[in-house]
Amino acid sequence: MPWLMKAEPDSRIVKGKDVKFSVDDFEKIGISPWDGVRNHEAKKIMKERMKLGDQVLFYHSNCKTPGVFALAEIAKEGYPDYTAWDTKHPYFDPKTDESNPTWYMVDVKFIRRLAHPPTLALIKHLASLASSASIPDEISYIGKEGLEAIGAMQLVNRGRLSVQPVEKDAFDCIVKFGDRGGWDDLVEQKGRGKGKGTATPKTSTPTPRKVKDRAIEAPRTNREEVAENPKPMKADCKADARSDKAKVKQKEPPVSKGERRSKRIKLN
Repeated sequence: MPWLMKAEPDSRIVKGKDVKFSVDDFEKIGISPWDGVRNHEAKKIMKERMKLGDQVLFYHSNCKTPGVFALAEIAKEGYPDYTAWDTKHPYFDPKTDESNPTWYMVDVKFIRRLAHPPTLALIKHLASLASSASIPDEISYIGKEGLEAIGAMQLVNRGRLSVQPVEKDAFDCIVKFGDRGGWDDLVEQKGRGKGKGTATPKTSTPTPRKVKDRAIEAPRTNREEVAENPKPMKADCKADARSDKAKVKQKEPPVSKGERRSKRIKLN
């Protein structure tokens, strides 16, 4: 059965470690443990349901343009996530230990990038059309059944789960979108009501930054149990104008480079 696995492509520091895991990181590493998942439903999927060779949609989550950016496959079936008892790991869990592991992970192998990454905006838009009698010409090649499969995706109906199953018909449609492209104008027209407009599509839904469900949600490596893309709060412009205090820019902690998806921590 195919799966969708979410990862955060943008830098985010947790306990001094950068938990980002982008398609660039994944391609460079080749095979990565999907460590750091702290959600029981996602854990159970990796421990009991994922099988060697299962296909995977690699999804960028919690970013400006969430979507499916690459194809991957399960390279090693579920085994204990030893990062849970590593006190230096961002997702250390003091309630579990090596003799009685609570959390599990799998290894995932990068296969290839998608030339035209299908965005969450596209998928949500098509899902909203699933019950209609017609299908847009731009994606007519997936047929009515394909459109209905997109509408039934857990990504649309249960967006917060970072590791989730994908029906084969929906998986095939996503791959076709990624290989063929040509759907950009379709997304831009959404909600315009004036024919072929050039409106900028809404590509993300505000949600909490990340939950303990993402392996480092990605990469999360996992990644991803979030509706995607919270909007930052804007300071009150008038208040700033009246203030004589200089704004101090907070330095971002340096992004660590390494070999692991989970922010690249060396583990013995």
